[in-house]
Amino acid sequence: MTHQVSSPTRFTTGLSVRDGRDPALNQAPKAVKIDVEHLSFFYGVKRALEDISLQIQANLVTAFIGPSGCGKSTFLRTLNRMNDIIPGARIEGHVRIDGLDAYASGVDVVKLRRKVGMVFQKSNPFPKTIFENVAYGLRINGLAASKSELAGRVEESLKQAALWGEVKDRLHESALAMSGGQQQRLCIARALAIRPDIILMDEPASALDPIATQRIEELVYDLKQAYTIVIVTHNMQQAARISDHTAFFWLGRLVEYDRTDKIFTNPSEKLTEDYVTGRFG
Repeated sequence: MTHQVSSPTRFTTGLSVRDGRDPALNQAPKAVKIDVEHLSFFYGVKRALEDISLQIQANLVTAFIGPSGCGKSTFLRTLNRMNDIIPGARIEGHVRIDGLDAYASGVDVVKLRRKVGMVFQKSNPFPKTIFENVAYGLRINGLAASKSELAGRVEESLKQAALWGEVKDRLHESALAMSGGQQQRLCIARALAIRPDIILMDEPASALDPIATQRIEELVYDLKQAYTIVIVTHNMQQAARISDHTAFFWLGRLVEYDRTDKIFTNPSEKLTEDYVTGRFG
């Protein structure tokens, strides 16, 4: 994958404090965790993302919205280089995580993905026990020095994923016997076990029933106390419920990025207003 830098005018977000249910947003602005500058992404000669710049703040939930095919999932995957595995894929621009360029030469991609974890649209538990699913990343990365430490980290992760109470008595049963909502929370626990700083979620509740979806949303809201969360969703009501900031994508471009309450009540762009009010999409 080649890495080039372009230099158009930078998009400025104009973020300000938000009045609402989250008192944290009425405090001083949080540190920038992810800084994307002039990013364009190509599949061969086809440009899928064009000149995207935005800053994502720490310990908040940022939602990416937009119609299917607009580039939001592709953009999400640039944040931990998941697109590297696609033949012919390349980017122009910068993705900085805590100030370090994720695409700089010599970057350890495995280490980057430990720092920036990912939860996919479809739950993908391994055909192993519940315990071994959560322990997997800890084992392959050598992150637990003893069996007791391993067990403690598994328990901690399951508790963070609001799953411990449901599975503590069946840790050695197959994860494939769990419900869909439980499997998705298990995948979240697996991501949390290696203690990332950032969690990327690509439509994590799209295949779940309303009750399971509510559990995932409550979990996301709670997790931002310790993690920076970026979530792709087709569900605008979900974005409005759980996110602090929202980015609206259209045809591979970032149309607008601001506080969620502003995006949904007083957007700056007519295209954003048309989308969030259901005039298209």
